Amino acid sequence: MTCIIGLAEDNKVYMGGDSALASGWTVRITAQPKVYHIGPFLIGAEGSPRLDQILQYHLDIPEQVLEEDYEYMVTVFIEAVRAAFKGVGFSKIEDNEESGGIFLVGYQGHLYKVWSDFQIGSYADSIAACGCGEEFALGAMKALEHLPPRERILKSLEIAAYFSGGVMPPFVIEEGI
Repeated sequence: MTCIIGLAEDNKVYMGGDSALASGWTVRITAQPKVYHIGPFLIGAEGSPRLDQILQYHLDIPEQVLEEDYEYMVTVFIEAVRAAFKGVGFSKIEDNEESGGIFLVGYQGHLYKVWSDFQIGSYADSIAACGCGEEFALGAMKALEHLPPRERILKSLEIAAYFSGGVMPPFVIEEGI
């Protein structure tokens, strides 16, 4: 249970996340933020805390050399993620399809969404979200377009928490280039 929301604006990426850690009907506040920096990347993940642990402590991403940013993300970056997941036994293979986790990535002023099948999405409106509060946060982000990025993300997280029992403060908001 989570809500991660990101916005790319003026060549910067802003990302916010909640602090809910749910198991069945029990919801606790996590001590580890769900939004964090890994080198030049700003990452926010939903789902199992193990996903965050792997991304933070097992991910080894080669530097970008010649590729365009999007090409780099869908080739070099995502292959590093797949290798990290496989290396610690996090990837699942069912019906001959590999899957991992869902998370947002800010890189070089662009916002990307990584899906569980390792596809990378980039959206024309420069907004993305994941977690059980995703739809509420996306609607709020659209309605609050007039606000500055940090305030817009904070209000969107508050609205997602109002409607979803799996989203709760405190909220962490980070900025990346």
